[in-house]
Amino acid sequence: MSSTNPIIREYLAKELKTDIPDFRPGDTLRVSVLISEGDKERIQDFVGVCIRRKGSGISETFTVRRVSYGVGMERIFPLHSPKIEKIEVIRRGRVRRAKLYYLRELRGKKARIVERKVKHAGIEEAVALEPSAPTEVTEQPVAEESKQDNQQ
Repeated sequence: MSSTNPIIREYLAKELKTDIPDFRPGDTLRVSVLISEGDKERIQDFVGVCIRRKGSGISETFTVRRVSYGVGMERIFPLHSPKIEKIEVIRRGRVRRAKLYYLRELRGKKARIVERKVKHAGIEEAVALEPSAPTEVTEQPVAEESKQDNQQ
């Protein structure tokens, strides 16, 4: 059992975010961060590949890596930070490691990550793509008219 004081544990439980999507290393993320410049605040997106998750509870962090203009940038985000507006999973990656530090040395196509196919998400997509009402298939007489014009 944890040696943390029950009062502190209760306070930390209230501070944990509940709207965090399920993501793993290898997934491409869009992290919307609240940036303070003087007295103004704005939201800036940081898009890249998650290369690690570390820690647990309120102190959990994740690292996102992207390459911009040939320069690799990594940013470490506290998962439950109030500065993070939202986290979106753009693409799910299929990797066999928990820490993807080897991506730091790879360039170009070698740094690509194969997309992971999610079984349960495919069912949801198939349901969403079905039309709500049956549509009638009608033949278009335009093609026939053009054939008749060519014969004359």
